[in-house]
Amino acid sequence: MIDVIVAGAGPTGLMLACELRLHGLNPVVLEKETEPTKVVRALGLHARSIEVMDQRGLLERFVALGTKYPVGGFFAGITAPQPELDSAHAYVLGIPQTVTDRLLAEHAAELGVDLRRGCEVVGATQDAEGVTVELADGNRLRAQYLVGCDGGRSTVRKLAGIDFPGEPTQVETLLGEVELDAPLETVTAVVTEVRKTQRRFGVGPSGNGTFRFVVPAEGLSEDRTVPPTMEEVKRQLVATAGTDFGVHSPRWLSRFGDATRLAERYRSGRVLLAGDAAHIHPPVGGQGLNLGIQDAFNLGWKLAAELAGWAPVGLLDTYESERHPVAADVLDNTRAQMELISLEPGARAVRRLLTELIDIEEVNRRLTEKITATAIRYDFGAEHELVGRRLRDVRLKDGRLYELMHAGRGLLLDQTGRLSVAGWADRVDHVVDVSEELDVPAVLLRPDGHVAWVGDAQDDLFAHLPRWFGAA
Repeated sequence: MIDVIVAGAGPTGLMLACELRLHGLNPVVLEKETEPTKVVRALGLHARSIEVMDQRGLLERFVALGTKYPVGGFFAGITAPQPELDSAHAYVLGIPQTVTDRLLAEHAAELGVDLRRGCEVVGATQDAEGVTVELADGNRLRAQYLVGCDGGRSTVRKLAGIDFPGEPTQVETLLGEVELDAPLETVTAVVTEVRKTQRRFGVGPSGNGTFRFVVPAEGLSEDRTVPPTMEEVKRQLVATAGTDFGVHSPRWLSRFGDATRLAERYRSGRVLLAGDAAHIHPPVGGQGLNLGIQDAFNLGWKLAAELAGWAPVGLLDTYESERHPVAADVLDNTRAQMELISLEPGARAVRRLLTELIDIEEVNRRLTEKITATAIRYDFGAEHELVGRRLRDVRLKDGRLYELMHAGRGLLLDQTGRLSVAGWADRVDHVVDVSEELDVPAVLLRPDGHVAWVGDAQDDLFAHLPRWFGAA
């Protein structure tokens, strides 16, 4: 029997499969498309996702193919300086989603992940021992768990009977990659002028002589899976910008809506959801891909622990209790951002007010932390301010913290040299080292980098280890 079937080979599904392989499991990734998509929906990684890549030793390959940008001004596109963030990676890494997909697929291949393209899930039934998955070609596969990472129209979510409440699409946007006859100077001047009021519009170079555009659609289409025609694109460019820029030779065209929905629950027995299968929202702030990667990072080690037999009771359920509120908060901030880019007089008045308030350092920092996911604190019921939060990368006497986390195990960073993880050494690495940036005697980190315990008492550590790492 397969350990885990992952439906969907986007960033969420690939990240999850990689996490499972780190723990010795044998996931199978099923992707209905026969080839990787050329459509570039997401354009970058925020600080927390950059940290995730660093914690798994992947960051160098991403940085080599991306561009670092200041993190200021991402909330509703309101101009703001870069605030102080509690991260060693306080920047946005501009990198097309197609490149992110490719790098994660290459990493998955290095780890030995079984990725099967052209395999569409059409049925799933579960019992006490596992899940039987039916494919479009009539074949059946059996796994202990099934995780739907198959996007906003998730087949897995529907098969599991999980409701997806929220608001339907109200406005639609066209996007694509094309060639233009207009010179870059003209394009830049027009875009600058139009975006003074219309924040849902943009045209800019995307490499190799092509330009990426986004422009409001005329109305709502009957089927958003059907791409727009060039005639529709030209018409909307003229309607919004007064020119079509001489657009021609599309590489790809697509459309998206602003529907906002959150799965009622993330788990139904042996079926789980992650990424867009669990939550959808407008792309303002560039949070969607990042949210999915972070879902996978939270779920992977917990699902692996369950299958390995050492997970404490209820560990897998903490995936939903921790990540569902995070997604709800992202949905709220994207709702707010969509209002702030509206052309209605009331919304524009609120935008002008927030533009004044964002000059306050604390306001700017809090809004930026929402976009970058650097202020998330899971509720572990502890009083110490670090517990429940992810720990930034810190310099040690011998290297860096994140360099010690590539294997995806728990980690006790012990600055006292007096502690022990005896009984849990197969799940938790014990590192004795010191950091001038860490003002606590010792920290216990979960495999996802969140602080599970702070202290210096051996008995207290032994009392906390079982909560996340099971019995000794």
